[in-house]
Amino acid sequence: MLNDANAALVQRDQDHLIHPLHSRAAHTDARVWVRGEGAMLYDANDRGYLDALSGLWNNTAGNGRRELIDAATEQMQTLAYASSYAGSSNPRAIELAEKLSEITYPSINRFYFTSGGGESSDSNFKMARYYWKLKGKPDKTKVIARQLGYHGVTLAAMSATGISKYWPMFEPRVPGFSHIPSPYPYRYQRPEGAPAEVTQGQAAADELEQAIVREGPDTVGMFMAEPVQGAGGVIVPQDDYFPRIREICDRYDVLLVADEVITGFGRTGTMFGLEHWNVEPDMIQFAKAITSGYFPLGGIGISDEIAEVMDEAGGAWMHAYTYSAHPVGCAVGCAMLDLVQREDFPGQAAVKGERMIKGLEAALGGHPHVGEVRGLGLMAAVEIVADKATREEFDPGEKVGARIHDAAVERGMFSRMRDEVFCLAPPIITTEAEIDRIVEIVHDSVTEVLG
Repeated sequence: MLNDANAALVQRDQDHLIHPLHSRAAHTDARVWVRGEGAMLYDANDRGYLDALSGLWNNTAGNGRRELIDAATEQMQTLAYASSYAGSSNPRAIELAEKLSEITYPSINRFYFTSGGGESSDSNFKMARYYWKLKGKPDKTKVIARQLGYHGVTLAAMSATGISKYWPMFEPRVPGFSHIPSPYPYRYQRPEGAPAEVTQGQAAADELEQAIVREGPDTVGMFMAEPVQGAGGVIVPQDDYFPRIREICDRYDVLLVADEVITGFGRTGTMFGLEHWNVEPDMIQFAKAITSGYFPLGGIGISDEIAEVMDEAGGAWMHAYTYSAHPVGCAVGCAMLDLVQREDFPGQAAVKGERMIKGLEAALGGHPHVGEVRGLGLMAAVEIVADKATREEFDPGEKVGARIHDAAVERGMFSRMRDEVFCLAPPIITTEAEIDRIVEIVHDSVTEVLG
């Protein structure tokens, strides 16, 4: 039972707040977070919980980082806000764009800033449409994304998101968005009749070619994909998947857009996700870890070729956000990128992620209801199944995932499930002892619920 301090705040919350993914019933036993220290969150009863998902994949530096706090404070005192519409700029925005140019894919050197991932998706949809119009191909407006992909929930971004639970309340979706199957190594089935020499990863990539041909190559403008699908269940693609995707995009003149909102800035063990497969996208989008969640900030990056076409057009790109290139957000972003490089977040994520994944495999790999432990860098998933041999899923009515998560919360750890997939992505500053505790809690929670 929650004591009065937390319960009283929850009651006030219920009276006046509407939450993301709002559900009054699900919020009855909510935690009201009042402070954070490193990888720990503390509720109104001052009980501590390991933050096993970095908030929402974003708080990679943990709470209480003085560098980020000081950067925001100093900038607020100097210049709290100024427009960045054409004709105005600010030093922090310029510096952040320069820093991004140094660490992103070599051909991506121009950036537009947003307030988060969903706005970044919309910005890329519009940038791609504008680019193709300038190239004399105005019909190339369609977007192909993937099932179980997550790209935000603005109306257009939701239409790209391939998690169908987000759709029914708000249909009809924006026309021109379609989805191909996820490469999902644990569950992807190669089409019947696929040649024996075609690997699972190649077959999954070939789904894109089939979709482009089906839609009409002259109508498809972009393919949008997360290097590792995060909210969909930490789905790491086969090693030959993205190289083939790049070839297909080149063959049909389709822009490859990397959604690096979760995978950017070290999470997977490299600075950006597609680096694992030596693939360079035409456009990227980012958010979350660029400020470690200390300030809402996101953005897109475009290739030199797209930037050149845009510059040569000469006219205004009629896309604008009040808070684009916000000086305080950009100041925090600059401080965060310094921190990421100084403390080698990619290297930390690689080492700590290996410890976490190996620990989960050792603790749960033999469990009859654990189908797979998977991950890359410091993001991992434990997939729970009703039958290990057939990979059959539990009946949703059994609420197995929710029960396992509740058991973890009781043990002092907070994360999220995708149905019966336990997702883990703790802050990169999480200690090895805390990593081991996460493994222990997941093991104990699974065995409590499933034996």
